[in-house]
Amino acid sequence: MNQPLHRRLPLLPLLLLALVAGGCEPPAATSADLDELMEEEQESRPDAGTTDAGYPEVSSDLAAERADHARGFLDRLDEIDPAGLDDEDRTRFARFQETLEGRILGYEAGTHFTPIDHEGGPHSSFMRLTSRTSFDDVEDYEEYLVRLRTAPDYLRQYAELMREGMETGYTRPAAVLGGHQGMIDSYLEVPPEESPLYAPFHEFPSAVPDQERTRLREEGVAAIEEGAYPALREFQVFLVEEYIPAARDSYAISDVPGGRAYYEHMVRSHTTLDITAQEVHDIGLSEVARIRAEMLEIIDDLEFQGDFDDFVEFLRTDPQFYVDTPEELIQIASTIAKQVDGLLPQYFHLKTLPKQPYGVEPVPADLAPNYTGGRYSGSSRDDRAGFYWVNTYNLPSRTLYTLPALTLHEAVPGHHLQIATNREMDVGSGGITAFSEGWALYAEHLGAEMGIYDDPYSDFGRLTYEMWRACRLVVDTGVHALGWSRDEVLDFLASNTALSLHEVRTETDRYIAVPGQALSYKMGELTIRRLRAEAEEALGDDFDLRDYHHVVLENGPVPLTVLEENVRSWIMDQRSDSTE
Repeated sequence: MNQPLHRRLPLLPLLLLALVAGGCEPPAATSADLDELMEEEQESRPDAGTTDAGYPEVSSDLAAERADHARGFLDRLDEIDPAGLDDEDRTRFARFQETLEGRILGYEAGTHFTPIDHEGGPHSSFMRLTSRTSFDDVEDYEEYLVRLRTAPDYLRQYAELMREGMETGYTRPAAVLGGHQGMIDSYLEVPPEESPLYAPFHEFPSAVPDQERTRLREEGVAAIEEGAYPALREFQVFLVEEYIPAARDSYAISDVPGGRAYYEHMVRSHTTLDITAQEVHDIGLSEVARIRAEMLEIIDDLEFQGDFDDFVEFLRTDPQFYVDTPEELIQIASTIAKQVDGLLPQYFHLKTLPKQPYGVEPVPADLAPNYTGGRYSGSSRDDRAGFYWVNTYNLPSRTLYTLPALTLHEAVPGHHLQIATNREMDVGSGGITAFSEGWALYAEHLGAEMGIYDDPYSDFGRLTYEMWRACRLVVDTGVHALGWSRDEVLDFLASNTALSLHEVRTETDRYIAVPGQALSYKMGELTIRRLRAEAEEALGDDFDLRDYHHVVLENGPVPLTVLEENVRSWIMDQRSDSTE
């Protein structure tokens, strides 16, 4: 490589400058040059290959080969000058460079040795095998039976890879892995006929003859009993008796070899800004103070007898803020979602709204104990809706006063609106979390204008969700860059938000297990709100909120620096039009 990664120019926007090596300007790149290089990289990327049963192969050798491949293309990228590219191609250039750097730094930090995190791993992925398998004819079923029978070999691949990580010091923190034994127990405690793995045998497509169906069902039961379940038991024993006891006691990714450089990269990658962990930390502290003041105003207006901690305890314990059944929680979430649906045309042009519908359903039961309060599960297929997942596990931890904000974030006008709209616009829908998560957090704030928070408690819930994201800036950088302990993270979240203590624990484990991703939400939302304020001030009475939302969404997820350029260009065009 021409220079070590830690000496590279920062990412966007500075990576958009011309690169100069050895005192000589590299040749100016064209869009075709970039297309050719990116296509070659994709086509030549080392493939995992598959086992005889069709499972992908996993190994540390493959991870090393992929890292070497990325180094080679990063060197070649250094040899061209992006200055002559247009705005869109310079952005693609920078993101391509960032992606290659991330693969290299991720490899050097041993991320390939940790295919497990706080929520799941190879075992939970295996349990969703049917979602990645076609069941059109007898041959498809026969291939699926082979995969069920050979499941032990598949999961052993992962165990061997994780053992290599144990030997070299690359593991997940032990503190975030406590839920996996119970997760696998939940898979094994049901008879094969009730397992998700058996679902394809309940109903068959017409191409499967009636005389074959009984045989396939019997072989399905046998394959689960003799292949899948033993594989899961073996992997569970490996986790409980080998991996978790050997997992590291530390929490920070910077504590593993290569981890500090990797975290610095993740800060830039997830914020798409040229910013340091300390700067993000300081922004977080400032936002925490601002939001805390707004929360205290609500407490004062309610004339509550007690301080902030007393009010949070009241919210966490009063029965009026909780439901008794999962069905009630789903029904309330669905009602909120439908209420928002009816208001969308006032805030979005019809051309900005997606055609794809969405549904509301519980988080899958096996994931729920260690899962967040809700999440959006999209679909790129035109015969499937997107889904807003609501976690109905441990109902005493599912607060009604935060449910409106959660719904706005995960469904509309948050993730479903943005992701489905961008897919239908054919401009991409993901890949830049600072945009997509920033938009979803902005959607929570927009809910106040839409009148969704119709009582002080739900408005406090909105603020506690915003506070939660501001706290992420503090605790993620605190753990991975500034030496915070898990207890410090727990205390900071518990004392500054009204999240249930269960959610405080699951979120803490998430930040420890997935460094940097949690920074994207607040940094993105701050940018979108700031740009809106600029547009409102510049355009005055000519400002149209529906136009602004269309401008933000029309190019799909883009780095925040590019979003800033797009919005300011639109402002200039609007001002020019108004003076003609």
